[in-house]
Amino acid sequence: MHFKWKLVALAGTMLHAFTCAQAQQQPAITPETLRFSVQDAISYALSHQYDVRNAKLDELNQLAVNREVSGLALPQVSGTGLFQHNPVIQKQLVDISNFDPNAPKGTTVPIAFGLAYNVLGQVDVNQTLFDPSVLVALQARKTLEQLARKGVQYSEVEVKAAVYKAYFNVVAADKALTILDSNQVRLRNILAETREIYKEGLVEKLDVDRLVVQVNNLESQQTRLREIREVGIAALKFQIGMPIKQPLALTDTLGNNALKADIQEQTNFTYQDRIEYQLLETQRQANEYNLKRYRLSAWPSLYLFGQGGASRASGKFDYFSSQSWYGYVSYGLNLKVPIFTGFQRLRKVDQALIAVKKNEMDLEKLRGSIDLQQANSATSLRNNISTLDNEEENMQLAKEVFETTMIKYREGVGSSVELLNAESALLVAQNNYFTALFNVIVARVDYLKAYGKL
Repeated sequence: MHFKWKLVALAGTMLHAFTCAQAQQQPAITPETLRFSVQDAISYALSHQYDVRNAKLDELNQLAVNREVSGLALPQVSGTGLFQHNPVIQKQLVDISNFDPNAPKGTTVPIAFGLAYNVLGQVDVNQTLFDPSVLVALQARKTLEQLARKGVQYSEVEVKAAVYKAYFNVVAADKALTILDSNQVRLRNILAETREIYKEGLVEKLDVDRLVVQVNNLESQQTRLREIREVGIAALKFQIGMPIKQPLALTDTLGNNALKADIQEQTNFTYQDRIEYQLLETQRQANEYNLKRYRLSAWPSLYLFGQGGASRASGKFDYFSSQSWYGYVSYGLNLKVPIFTGFQRLRKVDQALIAVKKNEMDLEKLRGSIDLQQANSATSLRNNISTLDNEEENMQLAKEVFETTMIKYREGVGSSVELLNAESALLVAQNNYFTALFNVIVARVDYLKAYGKL
């Protein structure tokens, strides 16, 4: 029953590793367009992004290492089989008077020790009863597993931040394209009207040419923005581990209220909310185990050993006949006591202690860095939100000015120069709004990341 349970556990472990490997393979390209919200993109990235997949493989590797360490506490059994043929047996000179009192003293005779054929079968068993290094390694298994798991979480946080920025960068470009398209439609209508008025001789050709130039400039801006959008969508696919040729559509939209959501004073924050801090704390525990290992290496180690086997020697090869085999069994204890190691152990203790101290200093530095990140990200977010509100108001005012100027132009009381100036001012206000919008996206992600909320 115990052996059957081991087989089931081994099969479960292999199935788990195979399932993880299959789940993390890059999916095939499908002809239909995938429609992703930002949460869909993050979920996809956590399963397919390259850094996350590598971190998960590191975690599986650490689990395998821990199982290897567990094996150090189990009996180590090995078998040995030996066949030896001695065509020419080595001889040694022996004073025969030691065996035959009738032989004169000093009489030497060459004698062959051994037979031509020798066969040996042996089983060796070794069991660690007490070994400080094995003891510490067993104690450190859980900490090392946590370290690998937190490495996965760190990769996930970094991926989330990158996906948020890449996703909403494309969404911001889509919103800009929508506004530019409406500008283009409106400007083309004005151009068509102006051409009709020009045919009637009420405006100059210069007015038509100015509008044509403005339409062409707007088309160039649209082309550049579409190219930026294509690069952005390719970057997003790369960030989430999706094939570049896979068709993808984004479903989330952008609004000022959505960007301001979940932004409030973080009064319950602790440094442990940051995965980087958790990583360093876990690394400190691992370093402390390493220090403990070197300190305990001065303790004695105790091992149990045993061996048993059978052998037979013969002057001719007759092992398939029923001849006598001679068995043997032995066992015992092996005690190792370190007495002097040339001060190497003390130097290793010093190095491990320095690693612990450096880790504590890294924690102190990280606390200061986190405080700085939070202060900077909060200030940056507040400033960018204020700038976004101002730029949105400016864009609305510029739109109203343009519409008023366009009405005056159609009624014949405004010039084409005034209309083009109003259109240019509207484009500048819109570009400023898009820039402020993206800055708020980046500042919001940095703010949430600084407080460990991603």
